[in-house]
Amino acid sequence: MAAIKRIKKGDTVKVISGDNKGTTAKVLAVLTAKNAVLLEGIGQKHRHIKPSQLNPRGGSKDIHVPTPLSKVALVIDEKSGKTSRVGYVKNVEGGSTRVARQANSKEIK
Repeated sequence: MAAIKRIKKGDTVKVISGDNKGTTAKVLAVLTAKNAVLLEGIGQKHRHIKPSQLNPRGGSKDIHVPTPLSKVALVIDEKSGKTSRVGYVKNVEGGSTRVARQANSKEIK
């Protein structure tokens, strides 16, 4: 079962642990089944290809390695780089709105 999408495509996030700790990046895709995200400029790796009939020379190709959702935090203020957890609040109309928890329920666009 996939979790609620608190981080969405197009959001700016900051990596909070691992080799790329402290870097900010834009979310290219959210992989809900793997609880991971693809980040712009982070997770670029080379995969070696074994020679086959279709590709007799073999070689290497570039792949995009996903980053676990637990290692990223949503950036709510791009100038200062302040991050926050994400929550949901019910609207008057019955819908739900994403809000930043650390910014006294500031609405996230």
